[in-house]
Amino acid sequence: MNPVQYNPIGIIHSPFKELHGMPIQPVGARGVKGQIEIDKKYESGLKDLDGFSHILLIYHFHLCNGHSLEVKPFLDKVKHGIFATRAPKRPNPIGISVVRLEKIEGTTLHISNVDVVDGTPLLDIKPYIPHFDREEGEDVSIGWFEDKHHQAKDKKSDKRFVD
Repeated sequence: MNPVQYNPIGIIHSPFKELHGMPIQPVGARGVKGQIEIDKKYESGLKDLDGFSHILLIYHFHLCNGHSLEVKPFLDKVKHGIFATRAPKRPNPIGISVVRLEKIEGTTLHISNVDVVDGTPLLDIKPYIPHFDREEGEDVSIGWFEDKHHQAKDKKSDKRFVD
């Protein structure tokens, strides 16, 4: 395969200056405020985004080096395949978070429920539209997370995925 290269469209800012102790998912970051500074050349791409209450952030895990195909995630004591987790030590270190969009001022997006370390390069933004992801009432299986997902609200990260 040919290599793929992306350039950040902006930078995510949060109160988390290091990985240790920050929330592992947006559900554990309720009310945590942050900002996104979008490169001025992408400003017109923000048109109509203010009509959405939530946005999907796609970003680069810039503090992770290398990858592991099996990892012990924050919510379990046993190893799982990397693709069955949301752990950052991935072949392509790409993260996703759904955050609340509070307001837009020029090229600054004010957001909340931020579970991202300060200075993270932002690759893309998409509007969050839950109706697109599954049919209402459709059964969803969440694998090994079934008896653990409720722990995400209180679980904080450590340095297990940083070299």
